[in-house]
Amino acid sequence: MTLYFLIENIALLYTTASNVGVIVSIAPFFTAVLANFFLDGEKLTRRFIIGFGIALSGILLIALNGSFVLQLNPVGDLLAFIAPAVWAIYSVLMRKIGQLCYHTIGATRKVFFYGLIFMLPALFLFEFHWELGRFTSMTNLSNVLYLGLGASALCFVTWNRAVNLLGAIQTSVYIYLVPVITVVSSVLILREQITWVILLGAFLTLFGSYISERKGHKLNNQNTNPHRG
Repeated sequence: MTLYFLIENIALLYTTASNVGVIVSIAPFFTAVLANFFLDGEKLTRRFIIGFGIALSGILLIALNGSFVLQLNPVGDLLAFIAPAVWAIYSVLMRKIGQLCYHTIGATRKVFFYGLIFMLPALFLFEFHWELGRFTSMTNLSNVLYLGLGASALCFVTWNRAVNLLGAIQTSVYIYLVPVITVVSSVLILREQITWVILLGAFLTLFGSYISERKGHKLNNQNTNPHRG
């Protein structure tokens, strides 16, 4: 948990947000590779790889939105590649923890507790200032509450529960939907203009996730049916 948040946020300091957004979207592939070797009943299949390729091409279109300008930032891009690898390890470990019948909320609470403990030494490596007076601002306070309760607590509890129910591979496929949801939200809330490139990217992303998820569903049916040979 500590490594994932540190690496991804540091990457944003050295490369563009679009680069990080696209690179982090390969997390399902890393998850599938690790699950193939370390989890029973979750195998990397050709259909998953095809779906991954289609979804990633859609994510690229959404991120670039017609501006096909390649901007390489070695340090930031490398860190962005490491972040989804760390996330894949996290997903596989949470699947293992779920198989031990630990309560989802309790397990998530412990993960965040140790994540915060190991995050504390990192404060001395960056320009961090306590300045608790900033929380008197309703904007700052509401942002922190949203990040803590919504983007962290609720999201990670539901993610960990989904991993326990669906498996690491099938759950990771839904990461493909993040840029699509972002596009829809930006249109509805920020009134941003939608282009044919974004529409095509959204379609490819949804189609690719459908292909990958459909195979995972079949695998789960096969694994839960003892009469299938």
